[in-house]
Formats: sequence, C-alpha cells, structure tokens
Amino acid sequence: MLDAADTSSTRPYLIRALYEWCTDNGLTPFIAVLVDETVRVPNEYVKDGEIVLNISFDATSSLTMGNEHIEFKGRFGGVARDIFVPVDRVVAIYARENGQGMAFPMLASSGDAKEVFAPGDNKPVSLTRVPDGSVADEPPVAPRPSGGGKPSLTRIK
Repeated sequence: MLDAADTSSTRPYLIRALYEWCTDNGLTPFIAVLVDETVRVPNEYVKDGEIVLNISFDATSSLTMGNEHIEFKGRFGGVARDIFVPVDRVVAIYARENGQGMAFPMLASSGDAKEVFAPGDNKPVSLTRVPDGSVADEPPVAPRPSGGGKPSLTRIK
C-alpha cells in the first residue's frame, strides 16, 4: 500500500485541472507565485516577494505545465520574456473574473516563505466566497478597481 510519501504531489495536477476549468468556462487563469532564486520572472514586477501571472492562452505562448515546472513566454510592458516557475512556488491559481480557484500551502524552503507548514502538510486549500463577496482563505482576491486596473492578491493573517 502506498502512503503519501510514495506518491507524487497533487499540486501540478490541480493546477492543470483548474487551468482547464478556467479556459473551458471563458475565464482568465491567474497564478500567484512566491518568488525566490528558482523562479525566472521579470523582477521589476515582483512585489513583496510575489508575482501574479496571467497564464491564459491569449497572454502566453509555448505554455508548458509539467509536474515540476510551468514555463512560457509572456509579454511585460510589450517585451517578450521567458518565464519559469517551479510548481512548488505556485501559491494559488484562480479565475480573474470571479476569484474562484485554489490556494496551496507553502513548504518551508529557503526561509523566505511567508507561511511555514510541516512537510507532508502540502494539502490544497479551497478558496470560497464569503458573504461580503471577498474570498476566504489565503490568498484572497482583492476587489477589482472600478477603473479597470490590474487585479492583485492580498494576504490576510
């Protein structure tokens, strides 16, 4: 009988499933990434050690979502950039339009993680709507500005 230590992580499978759900429903999939030295993204767009990336078909080219990493070419300020994100650095995937998705706990690694969980506690946490319209659990989706600005994630302790 296999135990949890003998099986692969569910994180990449859940990311791919939610990506497919978003695209099937005409929604825009975004991933929130905790940035460290293993993540290759434009540093000028990293805020408080995190970056939110649009991984929709329209925003990426050559998108590869494997079990170990997510890789694609994306445009930032009109300039094409190569993006490389280890799957274990993805802290959430959600639909921009409604905030539905899933947040994942981070395992302690290089000491820069904002949340520390014991190894083996790598269980996904569902994002759910609460009565005021915000999203419960981490990271909730901030309300979209009425001026059409960029959405962002806000951590609530």
